[in-house]
Amino acid sequence: MTTSEPPDSGRARQNWAERRREKIRAEIERNRRGDYTVPTWVLGLALVLIVGAWLALIFLA
Repeated sequence: MTTSEPPDSGRARQNWAERRREKIRAEIERNRRGDYTVPTWVLGLALVLIVGAWLALIFLA
């Protein structure tokens, strides 16, 4: 009999899930303390929107 997964894959998956839960808990604790940061993609999107609004104002006015 051959299997596609090694016998310890269930344990590895559980360890991955535990590490993921711990990262989420740590992030929630940081956010509650006020140590949160704005993701880079949000800042980039805000910049694009501001520049686009200025360009629209200049060219359409």
